[in-house]
Amino acid sequence: MGNSSHTLVQFDVELDGVREQVMLMGSLVESQIRLAIEALVNNDVALMERVIEGDRRVNGMEVAIDEKCVQIIACRQPAANDLRMVMTVIKTITDMERIGDEAKKIAWMGKRLSQREHPSLPRYTEILHAANLVLDMLHQSLSSFARLDISGVTQVIRQDELVDNEFRAILRAMVILMMENPRIISSALEILFIAKSVERMGDHVQNIAEYMVYLIKGHNARHISVEEIERELQQADLQK
Repeated sequence: MGNSSHTLVQFDVELDGVREQVMLMGSLVESQIRLAIEALVNNDVALMERVIEGDRRVNGMEVAIDEKCVQIIACRQPAANDLRMVMTVIKTITDMERIGDEAKKIAWMGKRLSQREHPSLPRYTEILHAANLVLDMLHQSLSSFARLDISGVTQVIRQDELVDNEFRAILRAMVILMMENPRIISSALEILFIAKSVERMGDHVQNIAEYMVYLIKGHNARHISVEEIERELQQADLQK
């Protein structure tokens, strides 16, 4: 009995350690996004290099957490809620690693833009707004993970629609500028790549928010509308 209790306590400690590592990785990814956008807006090449180098840390954390999760599955054979936690962690760190990749892409594109003259460009105001939306979405998703509370999940999903709208607005503006001045086509395309990276970040954060529904409620919220998610959450609450 004593050994069994000790094993359960040790298992809880391991799970808590993994959750803490996820939060640390999330903080690092948030920092990568902020630094990438700051470097872009200020044309700070040294900061861009810092973001590119920082992506190695993001990758390293993903590998370390993933290996720990595999070890937990092999040694502890978790079931029910504990298994959902481990699977959610594996999926979440994958999406966070990809968000880190997009931050690195923004830094790379920023470096290329810094070498060009583009008097009619850039349109960083819209990109900054979209990036701030993504940062808020990520913060809310990580908060849901930390508190095991999904009250803000649907707001995150709805915010992703706003990020998509910002991307479409930037796309339309860049097309018009390229038609008016073909000399800026190369720079305009690079700005579009940056805007697309921000839009993809939003998609990955939406994935993370949907994983929280699975983790906390046991419902798969992938590939269904936000209205359907809201109905499922309401039904789950009524069944308590």
